[in-house]
Amino acid sequence: MAKKILEVKELTTKYITRFKENVYAVDHVSLTVEEGKSLGIAGESGCGKSTLALSLMGYYFPPLYYTSGEIIIDGQNISGMKPDDVRKSILGKEIAYIPQAAMNALNPTQKIIRFIEDVVHAHHPDATKEEIYDLARTRFERLGLPASVLEKYPVELSGGMKQRTVIATSVILGPKVLIADEPSSALDVTSQKKVIKMLRDLMETEIIKSMIFITHELPLLYNVTDDIMVMYAGQIVEKANAEEAVFDPLHPYAKGLMGAIIVPEEGLRDVKLTAIPGVPPNLKNPPDGCRFAERCKYAVPQCKVIKVGMTEVGDGREYRCIFSEEELREFYKDAQ
Repeated sequence: MAKKILEVKELTTKYITRFKENVYAVDHVSLTVEEGKSLGIAGESGCGKSTLALSLMGYYFPPLYYTSGEIIIDGQNISGMKPDDVRKSILGKEIAYIPQAAMNALNPTQKIIRFIEDVVHAHHPDATKEEIYDLARTRFERLGLPASVLEKYPVELSGGMKQRTVIATSVILGPKVLIADEPSSALDVTSQKKVIKMLRDLMETEIIKSMIFITHELPLLYNVTDDIMVMYAGQIVEKANAEEAVFDPLHPYAKGLMGAIIVPEEGLRDVKLTAIPGVPPNLKNPPDGCRFAERCKYAVPQCKVIKVGMTEVGDGREYRCIFSEEELREFYKDAQ
């Protein structure tokens, strides 16, 4: 049995607005990532993907607050740890994060090597400049980046090169878990391909042990990750392997998400695009029942009042819906 690198149990985090209102952007989320595996998280903008990514690091800044649940990285529970302890012993070493718009994370007045020195010194204050340079050069060259990048300023790099530089810097200490939050967005197709290849190389060379890849493009995850979770309104609505999630989604939202995206893969490229009507619920006052009920064309009155947990349908696959797998498949068959 594969080793669990990251295990999250019933994690709930919230934002507190200036009017003291609670916004539960991550609501009782559970997930597991095994060593050597990658997990994709998909969903439309505002569903809680990026908040989940920030929450998984156990490092909270107002207005985001930890509420409950556990985050266990390689057997160590980091839930409730003091921020200083998380920063010194967890971030960068156990878990690393590539934020959205990561290209803007580089200080335009510093050479890349200075940025890397700051990262390393935060965990190894006694490291010499020579040791850090040798580590950075080896790591960059191993990931297909020329060592000359280390002596350049960010303005001298293209957008794709800056993105790959940020990724290489994020994993300079070999974290066990890498969270990549839409790392290929805002890039041209050629640069996207290079970024995806780099992330795969990180896994294959075991620089990182596991990865979480976040995007709103569900089909992209098919080519990057082993398993996929679909998120909606702060909750997970489906978990499946990549093949099932893309070609055979069960939850009506996951089905609608796939139907609203142009997919180049064989068997889906000719599917007619359909929009999901309506908008997500306000998470300051979420509905009692299914959070997708108001937008779901298969919903019945019970959907709006009954709280439904995740239903397992074999081999680790789960979905959150009042209907059985057989009933959902019949709905989809009739809709064709």
